[in-house]
Amino acid sequence: MRSIIAIAILSILTPKFSNAQALFTYGGNEVSVQEFKRVYEKNNIQKKVDYSESAINDYLKLYSLFKMKVKEAEALHLDTVIAISRELDNYRKQLAKNYLTDAEVTNRLVVETYNRMKEEVKVAHILISVLNSASPEDTLKAFKKADSIYNTLVGKKKIDFAATAKVLSDDKGSATSGGEIGYITALQTIYTFENVAYATPLGLISKPFRTIFGYHIVKVLDRRATQGEIQVAQILLSTPKSKGEDGVREAKVKADSIINALKAGADFSALVQAYSEDKYSLKDNGVLAPFTAGKMVPAFENAAFALKNIGDIATPVQTDYGIHIIKLINKTPLKPLDSLRDVLKRKVENDSRGTFARESYMNKVKAANGFKEYALHVDEVINALSNIVDTGKNANAFKASNYNTMVKPVFELSSKAYTQHDLISYIEMVTRGRLNGPKNAVVRDIYTMYANAIVNDFQEHKLIEENADFRILMQEYKDGVYLFELMDRMVWSKASKDSVGLNAFYKDMPNKYTWAPGFAGTLYKFDSLASSNTALAILKKKNTTDEDVVKAINTETNPNAVSIQTSTFEFDKFAFLPKDQILTGKLTKVFSHEGKYYIVKTKSRFDAPMPKSLNESRGYVVAAYQDYLEKQWNESLKAKYPMLINESVFKSLIK
Repeated sequence: MRSIIAIAILSILTPKFSNAQALFTYGGNEVSVQEFKRVYEKNNIQKKVDYSESAINDYLKLYSLFKMKVKEAEALHLDTVIAISRELDNYRKQLAKNYLTDAEVTNRLVVETYNRMKEEVKVAHILISVLNSASPEDTLKAFKKADSIYNTLVGKKKIDFAATAKVLSDDKGSATSGGEIGYITALQTIYTFENVAYATPLGLISKPFRTIFGYHIVKVLDRRATQGEIQVAQILLSTPKSKGEDGVREAKVKADSIINALKAGADFSALVQAYSEDKYSLKDNGVLAPFTAGKMVPAFENAAFALKNIGDIATPVQTDYGIHIIKLINKTPLKPLDSLRDVLKRKVENDSRGTFARESYMNKVKAANGFKEYALHVDEVINALSNIVDTGKNANAFKASNYNTMVKPVFELSSKAYTQHDLISYIEMVTRGRLNGPKNAVVRDIYTMYANAIVNDFQEHKLIEENADFRILMQEYKDGVYLFELMDRMVWSKASKDSVGLNAFYKDMPNKYTWAPGFAGTLYKFDSLASSNTALAILKKKNTTDEDVVKAINTETNPNAVSIQTSTFEFDKFAFLPKDQILTGKLTKVFSHEGKYYIVKTKSRFDAPMPKSLNESRGYVVAAYQDYLEKQWNESLKAKYPMLINESVFKSLIK
């Protein structure tokens, strides 16, 4: 009987934990040991995590108090505060970008990118410009022109590619050199262009293909193994167009003399400082940032990559920038994939090819959540908005409220229908109620944006349920935002705005904030003895002001001949002051310190500590009041959310 009673009493006294892995509870809310370990290890600044009993216990006190404050924020419904809700929404969108992508596709693109980096492709192209937003008619016209050029190039007569590019290409930068761009490698051009360049055999010409710039025709001129990364230094001798051929000849003569000096043993860096006109590299003795093929103009690049040994200097080479003398600083071969994987992943995700991984992911989301599109209903919206008048005062203007009867679904997602009117309202928001450009194309593009935005937002919210890492990061950020807002309400702003409480707090500690022995008065500082003597004479007169001193001493050419500081000064902080001359109601003589001259006008002197007023000590008092408020608040939270520790789980952490 006794044993049964003892067990019953023990069960009452022992805290109940529904989860065997709960480390502690606060006000009945459990915190798992896994959560505590994750946060503890993440915030431990030492290389080796300290699992001693004292270290864990100290952090447990801090973390439990943090959890109480977050719980209090939730009780106050801070999530309904518009500014907080907006901040969390923006963070969720930014964070989700790292998760809303197909990892398998991204990895495949990383491997493809690395494999392409092993080879450099020398290309030339012909561009027929046409904007993405161009009308179907203009787009077709551009395609027909590109197609006609292509058929001429590959026809029986075999028209010269370079000659054709010079005449017909809309890329004026490369047209003058027969369309030649030079060597390219992965991640240097738009992904579509890169794909065609690597897919086209050596010496052959691609069919016309489209990018955001228009239609391109590409010819592959050469292929070579990657040259890796190179770093060079240069001496640049500019050849201004205003000087014409005379300027070029002058630069070449100077370049020859520099080369001769280098051969005779002159220091390259010294010659950079003496002659180079590249202001960007001058401070680094002519050394440029490392680069790979395709980053520099072809002539410069070819000369640089032709250098074999560190320290070799190339024969002077001419570009549109001038005459370059190039010295090899370093050569680095392509690194192994494993060492570049993380870097390439980031570049792929931010490159145009990253769109493929995101689209693949979104297609999977659509398939998993019953996405169903009603193309005919979308066409009805396009037709309706295409009939907006495009002349007069309200040209191209529309209001979504005029289309309230258009309520057919344009698509469904997770059993929820999104209507024609929803789409039109979105179009009004994006265009601010004015459809400029080809209406059919604009509306169709915005529909795609709308569908993607809905699917994206849907999956962002689902990530919290489906992805533990995302959920943890969101929770940590939300807790931080809540804590900041609550600390501001309960401590920071309260301490500065509660004038009654602050004044009472100050009066409770009348002798805590004091001035050390010193004086109240004015300190005049001069840059010359003559100025200080002039000022002293003025100050000895009756009814003179500091403004009189400033007018007499400061001039347009020397506006800072005198500076004046009126305050309370402590002798221990101004040791150079002549204490014996500083007397209540008196002026000192002129005295000097570190090349400057001074006068002191004393209002009152005190030789014992003197209390500071609230205004004089406000910064210190506010800080102390904040500490006081936070301690009070902490104690009230501990009382509201009593803490219980699971001793067995706590002891299991100790190492």
